[in-house]
Amino acid sequence: MILVVVALVLLLVVGLPLAGFALVSLVGLLLSGLVIGGLGRLLVPGRQPIGLPATVLVGIVGALVGTVVGHEVHLDGLVTVLLEVVAAAVLVVGVARTGLARRLGRSRTRALPRGQ
Repeated sequence: MILVVVALVLLLVVGLPLAGFALVSLVGLLLSGLVIGGLGRLLVPGRQPIGLPATVLVGIVGALVGTVVGHEVHLDGLVTVLLEVVAAAVLVVGVARTGLARRLGRSRTRALPRGQ
């Protein structure tokens, strides 16, 4: 009985904060991906045939690439954020031109079955 209580207390004290931290980190990653990807899409002229999932993924990858390049060149703050947005814009162009967006979950036109 005491072992069960100790295990429950450990779960509450250690497990729940870790799960909460992981959830907050995941939400933060998705939100920053959405913002960086959205800003990257705004830099590219015209309409891009990519949806929300592709925008978030492009934003996450752009943020990672921009951060790595910014740290390697010893840039800080706003310049690194600008690098992240530019990297996301380049990725938006690449995803839109290669048709990768369709594979990432965007398909507005759905073919009807034959005969309909």
